[in-house]
Amino acid sequence: MLDQYQREGAKHIMKNITRNIYWSVAILFATLFFYSCDNSSSAIRQMSMASQEPSGIAENINLKHTDSAKLKAHLISKTMFDFSNKEFSYREFPDGLMLHFYDEKGNKSTLTASYGIIYDKTDLVDLRGEVKLVTHDGKILDAKQLYWDQKNNWIFTNEPYRYSFGGGFNEGDEFDANQEFTIFSSRNNHGQITTK
Repeated sequence: MLDQYQREGAKHIMKNITRNIYWSVAILFATLFFYSCDNSSSAIRQMSMASQEPSGIAENINLKHTDSAKLKAHLISKTMFDFSNKEFSYREFPDGLMLHFYDEKGNKSTLTASYGIIYDKTDLVDLRGEVKLVTHDGKILDAKQLYWDQKNNWIFTNEPYRYSFGGGFNEGDEFDANQEFTIFSSRNNHGQITTK
């Protein structure tokens, strides 16, 4: 009789040990699962942050572009972030930029902005903040934002602007123009022209 009680007791003890082992293993797997998820999400966050980082940073830029021994452009900027590691690559100028560019006769025009982005694939330049273009012949364009399509030599904005030229000015909500301002189209504009 004692043997039967011992056997039942041993079965009961084995059942409890088995159940405890089962729950211990289940808790261990759950802990490992959540730990690995936490590490994975941390790793994913780190990879995501790394993909947001520029591939290069340049400071105190003083870049001159020449063609056939003639100076064509001179770029000055405090900081440039190079995001060529992105699918749609670009270069960002968070502290602004100054660009002097020269025509075929060597005449210098100057473009300044508080912030800029150059999109490599489209050659589109997005300038923001205190955008100012001063041409070699004294024309001045002030805008809050300006796009410059380098491929098509075209500039435009959807923001208010002021264009001053010898003997007058033009202000409006938005405009499109070629780089030389010989073609100029604006919306909701007014101005003044002095003629002889």
